Amino acid sequence: MDYSIIRLKDKPADKEKAAQWFHEKWGIPLDAYLQSMEDCLSGDGVVPQWYLAMAGDRIIGGLGVIENDFHDRKDLTPNVCAVYTEEDCRGYGVAGTLLHHVCADMKENGIDTLYLVTDHTSFYERYGWSFLCMVHGESGMTRMYFHREGDFRGDNET
Repeated sequence: MDYSIIRLKDKPADKEKAAQWFHEKWGIPLDAYLQSMEDCLSGDGVVPQWYLAMAGDRIIGGLGVIENDFHDRKDLTPNVCAVYTEEDCRGYGVAGTLLHHVCADMKENGIDTLYLVTDHTSFYERYGWSFLCMVHGESGMTRMYFHREGDFRGDNET
């Protein structure tokens, strides 16, 4: 499968398209994505940041990095959020490539530890993420994972 990973900051014209795509996948209000993406594009900080897997003009996957992904552990930051791959593109390594890319990009920008909340129990471990603890999220208790760039336990890069 032929696709590329882009940072929204490098292709700001895709902001509305990206916000609409994430909104359709996760049901979070469109305005929340638009605001976060505008903060990404207009700010000098590393977070928030948004990434897209593009096959031509089609978004086939994406994720964001935000301060907090709707959980009670404000000290566990920043968070990878909204990880999604289109169903017909699953099984081709799109999510893994996105995760690897975001970890490397954040490390390059001075952030070596990322966190994410998920109900998945075996997916993220394949990409070097480790279970940390349970946290209270919007729909009750959920799993918190972390990834420290350079700590490749479980990665294919050891």
